[in-house]
Amino acid sequence: MDQSPKQITLGDVTVSRIKEFYGSSRMSPGQFFPDSPRGSWEEHRHWLAPDFWNPEEDDCRTAIQTWLVRSEGRTILVDTGVGNHKDRPYAPVWSRLDTNYLDHLAAAGVRPEDVDIVVNTHLHIDHVGWNTRLDGRSWVPTFPNATYLMPRRDFDFWDPANENRTVLGRGNQNVFEDSVTPVHQAGLTHLWDGTYRIDKNLRLDLAPGHTPGSSVLTLESGGERALFVGDLVHTALQIAEPDTNSCFCEDPAQSRATRRELLGRAAESNALVFPAHFGGQGAVEVARSGSKFAIKEWAGFSRVS
Repeated sequence: MDQSPKQITLGDVTVSRIKEFYGSSRMSPGQFFPDSPRGSWEEHRHWLAPDFWNPEEDDCRTAIQTWLVRSEGRTILVDTGVGNHKDRPYAPVWSRLDTNYLDHLAAAGVRPEDVDIVVNTHLHIDHVGWNTRLDGRSWVPTFPNATYLMPRRDFDFWDPANENRTVLGRGNQNVFEDSVTPVHQAGLTHLWDGTYRIDKNLRLDLAPGHTPGSSVLTLESGGERALFVGDLVHTALQIAEPDTNSCFCEDPAQSRATRRELLGRAAESNALVFPAHFGGQGAVEVARSGSKFAIKEWAGFSRVS
């Protein structure tokens, strides 16, 4: 596995990290991960702090980022963060941001019109935001030449017209309207279900639990493997304690089962795991540790700050 601070090469595929935000989640471990075992954060403090937990403030730290994947000549973005200028009345930490995300994308050599595919692993507030940008008073697709791959089950679940009850309550308010509907109405979405093959190196599969349509992107190329797991692993503690869910999981039992299955697959195939929100070095190899898992090796990315 060829590694450098800004880019990792896996077979014929390269992966880069595009930062939007890194810092406080404004939530304690007890709020964010209410079923984490008592004492587990302190037990693992030596590797959770400071990248995933600030013990002095008892605050979970999080990264909002996009994985930039280049495969078979195409430019692919995996999850698009929170976005700028968006009204999020029930998620004030993400409301009306004004970040340099597009500048960071440009620094990686990508203009919005260069993007061929956008993968939204699920349709939560912090995974679809840069799907659109504000143009005057209208939300328009940020990546006008891209196909936006969205899980059909999440599209249906989060459509306000369907009036589904969710654990977020009103926490996803405005998200469908300003970050999903505009690209769908522009004819840029492809709603998939079950499995979707992007190319010979990349495949999307449903991995439900966190949301009904949560998905995982599997990379297999030149004997190298990776799993882009979205929010099924939200913090590094969930590797050591895989039955720990975030407070945002729609189906807690299914989320635990899916997480265990994916971490087991990663351990057995030596796949690099790319969660959506890991700070630090961003991605990780895992190993089995009895009925749980352990950190085997961190990826070669520079630590975010």
